[in-house]
Amino acid sequence: MLSRQALLRSARTAAPHRALIGQIRTFAAPASSEKVKPPVALFGLDGTYATALYTAAVKTSSLEPTAKGLAALGNLLQKDLKLVTILEAPTLSAADKSAVVAELQKSAGASGETVKNFLATLAENNRLGLLPGVCNKFGELMSAARGEVEMVVTSAQPLDNKTLSRLEAAVQKSSYVGAGKKLKVKNTVNPDIVGGLVVEVGDRTIDLSVSSKLAKMNKLLTETL
Repeated sequence: MLSRQALLRSARTAAPHRALIGQIRTFAAPASSEKVKPPVALFGLDGTYATALYTAAVKTSSLEPTAKGLAALGNLLQKDLKLVTILEAPTLSAADKSAVVAELQKSAGASGETVKNFLATLAENNRLGLLPGVCNKFGELMSAARGEVEMVVTSAQPLDNKTLSRLEAAVQKSSYVGAGKKLKVKNTVNPDIVGGLVVEVGDRTIDLSVSSKLAKMNKLLTETL
């Protein structure tokens, strides 16, 4: 098991020294001397902690359980905005933090030792407010590690599973997805696009929305008149 001190050491190693001066306390020796290279580079303090957690999880062979725990925490925080506000409160006492950490573990079912130590580390460093961002960025690390390419399909109304599956199959065969990669499909709703779809795959965007077509038509008419 990885101690909280070792996790803190991983956090310092994973980020530029200046970003962590005065933010993280003394470190103990890590559980393993093996050097872990994260699949992608993350930025920001939440990225620093996410990378440290990824490193710790790899060293303790607890990557998948940790990923499951962080995903559960992320879902919990998305559904409970009041909880996010509590995490960001600067006046939490040590007892408050312990209670919050215990409740987070209980509600999200995140009982793994690595996640437990990580939450305690955030609490000790007054960084519980970073947890939503850490969950998101840890998800990015896991997607990269699994060879996943995220496809975000934006529609005016929610799409059914059959439509999403057809889109996934079509894009999977295209040049937008590299060999050996697999799609991770997400459907978001934005009524402003009126109709059609906006498909984002990695850093590429395919805009087939009605709003985009109307904008192009308006521009053409304006230039013609």
